[in-house]
Amino acid sequence: MSTATVSGKGRRRRLSPSEKYEIYVSVLTGQWTQREAAERYGVDRSTVVTACRVARQGALDALAAAVPGRPGVSREQAALEDARAEIDRLRATVTEQAVALHLHEGKARWD
Repeated sequence: MSTATVSGKGRRRRLSPSEKYEIYVSVLTGQWTQREAAERYGVDRSTVVTACRVARQGALDALAAAVPGRPGVSREQAALEDARAEIDRLRATVTEQAVALHLHEGKARWD
C-alpha cells in the first residue's frame, strides 16, 4: 500500500515510513488535504488514504496494548496471563475441595 502509480506514467513511488508518518500528521492536523499530500509526494490519493488508515489503526492498537502496570505487554499477552492465573486459582480450589471431601468421607476400603 505504500506504492502507487503516478498519474498515467506507470512509474511507482514507494513512500518511506517517515514520509507516511509525515503525511498522516499533516493530514490529521489539517496542514494538507489528502489531495495536496498526494500531489506533494507524487502518489495516488488512495495511497495517502491507506497510509492514514494504517497509521490510525496502528496508533489505536498500540494504545490498546498499553495496559497500566504492564509495560511492553500486548492485550493478548495480558489476557493470557490473566487466564493462566484464573486456571491456577481454580486448580487450587478444586484441590482443597478434594482434600476436604477425602477427610470428611474417609478413604473407602478395598474389601
